[in-house]
Amino acid sequence: MVNMESQSLAARRRGRPRSESARRAILRAARELLDEGGLLSITMEGVAARAGVGKPTVYRHWSNRYEVAMAALIEATRAAEAPLHADMPLQALAEQLRALAELFTSPTGRNVAAMLVSGYGETELSKAFRLYFIEARRDEGRALLKRAVAAGQIRAGVDLEVALDLIYGPIFYRLAMAHAPIDAGFVDALLSEIFAGIAVHRPGRSGPRG
Repeated sequence: MVNMESQSLAARRRGRPRSESARRAILRAARELLDEGGLLSITMEGVAARAGVGKPTVYRHWSNRYEVAMAALIEATRAAEAPLHADMPLQALAEQLRALAELFTSPTGRNVAAMLVSGYGETELSKAFRLYFIEARRDEGRALLKRAVAAGQIRAGVDLEVALDLIYGPIFYRLAMAHAPIDAGFVDALLSEIFAGIAVHRPGRSGPRG
């Protein structure tokens, strides 16, 4: 029997080229299904039917339902992507984290968080979440911290990977434990403390707020 990975590869190799309009329809359909029934409601067949496309079209873009769900989550929350061209990198980082906080209080964010914590589909879901969300946000954060170092806002020699763990770790810890809210106030307090340790000049609590 041909496994799902082989089916996915074959589907993406044959047929028409990827369609941007089809991709948008698929992501819109996946977001609607997430809002209606959570991650359990996402299937490749269901997404294809809601989007009005064939199932091979969905596989042409993504390998499994977890990747579709993560892509829909990110597509619907483009505000969480940091403006890498920003002249004020620390402010841009704060804005990115506030957008993350807003995302995780949305119905879609809560559904995804609940499934992550429950461990359902742990291997594929965790891999998709890391690839499509955590790693992408860290890459943006790393670029902004490098800009801040170049601008003299952060001390040269700071271990950027450790700094990134300090910045993003508490957010995902609260997401997993649900012991306290993830909101703009938490983000500002978190960044104020972190920037106090790594900044050339302490920005004060008003710094991250821009």
